[in-house]
Amino acid sequence: MRILLTNDDGIYAPGLELLARAATDLGEVWIVAPGQQCSGMSQRLTIFGEMPVQAVDYPVPVQAAWQVGGTPADCIKLALECLLDFRPDFVFSGVNDGWNTGFDLAYSGTVGACLEALLNGLPAIAFSAGSKKELSVAQAWLLPLARELTETPPEAGAFWNVNFPLLPLADCRGVLRGQQTARMSMYRSVFTSRSGENGLMYYDPRGVQIQPGIAPEGTDIAAVLAGYISVGQVRNALLCAE
Repeated sequence: MRILLTNDDGIYAPGLELLARAATDLGEVWIVAPGQQCSGMSQRLTIFGEMPVQAVDYPVPVQAAWQVGGTPADCIKLALECLLDFRPDFVFSGVNDGWNTGFDLAYSGTVGACLEALLNGLPAIAFSAGSKKELSVAQAWLLPLARELTETPPEAGAFWNVNFPLLPLADCRGVLRGQQTARMSMYRSVFTSRSGENGLMYYDPRGVQIQPGIAPEGTDIAAVLAGYISVGQVRNALLCAE
């Protein structure tokens, strides 16, 4: 299998390296990832100006790796149109530093790469963890879940979405499959403000996580907050429209 990897945390993010190590056990791996932090960029594309692209030495023995001065969706487009002379069998995006669940999927650069893959006819999997500081569950489960999901392609117009709970491996309660996308956000936006000169105001945003028990059972948010790995499908409305 030939696998294209990307992410939104930058090409040297620990989650991407972890994903690359797992993916090399499944086949040949190419990496095209942003050279900088791109969280919250959704499926944004670079329309004006040039994008620098540079081949890099990667700490995992992959076929090739490039860092791109653009977004995750840019990376998929560049890979397919310019950098690769073949069509990959699968796109893996992640492992994201932070969950991609519920309404927060709409903002995610990790998810944006998967949506771009779908628009180009490629199956994709998004992998996310509660924090890059605790990846023991992801480390243990990435390979078996990636193998399982590549052997079970998602429905037409959909990609697999995997979220690992934020706890040590010994405390993980297992895998919940078929989880629905919660119709709510994992994080509530809170802004602190300060006054500047000439009437200018500054607002500092941060996300406050909701408490366990609020999200409905059977959803991705409820699963990870209860200590489970959440596996589900996310559909692209454009591709699933009747």
